[in-house]
Amino acid sequence: MTETRYLLEMNGITKEFPGVKALDGVTLKVRPGTVHALMGENGAGKSTLMKCLFGIYKPDGGEIVLDGQRVEINNSKDALSLGVSMIHQELYPVPHRNVMENLWLGRFPVKGFGPLKIVDEKKMREDTLALFRDLDMDIDPNALVGSMSVSKIQSLEIAKAVSFRSKVIVMDEPTSSLTGNEVEQLFKIINELRGRGVSIIYISHKMEEILRISDDVTIMRDGRLIGTWPAAELTTDLIISRMVGRDLKERFPERHNKPGDVLLKVEKLTSPFPKSFQDVSFELRQGEILGVGGLVGAQRTELIEALFGLRSVASGEISLRGRKVKIKTPTDAKKHKIALLTEERRVTGIFPVLSILENTMIANLDRYINPFFLLNERKGRAEVAGSVEKLRVKTPSIKELIKNLSGGNQ
Repeated sequence: MTETRYLLEMNGITKEFPGVKALDGVTLKVRPGTVHALMGENGAGKSTLMKCLFGIYKPDGGEIVLDGQRVEINNSKDALSLGVSMIHQELYPVPHRNVMENLWLGRFPVKGFGPLKIVDEKKMREDTLALFRDLDMDIDPNALVGSMSVSKIQSLEIAKAVSFRSKVIVMDEPTSSLTGNEVEQLFKIINELRGRGVSIIYISHKMEEILRISDDVTIMRDGRLIGTWPAAELTTDLIISRMVGRDLKERFPERHNKPGDVLLKVEKLTSPFPKSFQDVSFELRQGEILGVGGLVGAQRTELIEALFGLRSVASGEISLRGRKVKIKTPTDAKKHKIALLTEERRVTGIFPVLSILENTMIANLDRYINPFFLLNERKGRAEVAGSVEKLRVKTPSIKELIKNLSGGNQ
């Protein structure tokens, strides 16, 4: 009996949504005990391909071969039973339950006699602590998940995927919310899993991570396979050129803008909470991009949300074009032409069950109300269609539900 060369083969996978061919005959072959990076621009089909592997989507064509056997994956339960787990790009914990309940959800250890079974809390806690020790994670098993930082929830999701003892683990943007130390810890876990013969499919836009951690790299573009190469043969510029289909002479275009007068001035802005932002001052000029940096927990998000009226301010001043303004609510911020793109898009940025048209118009409804207090949808359609074209959003229609778009297009 000859050894199977590939642990996982996805051959000729196709998937169509109304008006969009998301995957066009894509083939992915993953060797055992390797980290296989999957790369491509937003909307290339990476997450869609992985959702076909994990049973969230059913492919319209093609086959999946696992350990040399053709398999049918109709749902996530099938995938997990076959040894395939996935860390999703979007986090969906149960916020009002604790860490260990989230970790073992659907597979709680039980005890009892005959048909009478209850959850074995002691064993669940012991198993949780053993898993965290194995992964060198410092997370309280009894902590309420809704009270945890995004980076801690991301670490919990990583632990959950590992707990299934899977042969293949898909990691979709796993470091997006992690601190530098947590990224290093994740890479340590990945290397240990690789040493055990586990295959990792790793999706990321961070080139340095890809070249550091991966063995093989598959690149996709517009739902099609471009090719697969050993990571050692690739450079950042080569990856980018194959992702976009052309040579890029400059990754960062030369700047010709000249910042003008001070547009926004923040002076000694202070939160009422001692552990939040304190005594923050800065100026933003017209035509300027101002970066706000810091580690996870540095209160960057809290500061920006305060500027938008989402958080209270104990003291300090905000000035626009030289005039002091009071921003206590998002309505105040919008009146002063301030907009906010939130940190967690799905949680606080969009209405998943509404269309692209409705999501775009709802941010500024007053603009589309006619003199008879009715919604001028024609005006909205024209402006939203223009925005979709300008931003190159990949969608069959502006009436498409926004939840059906890829993360980048959302």
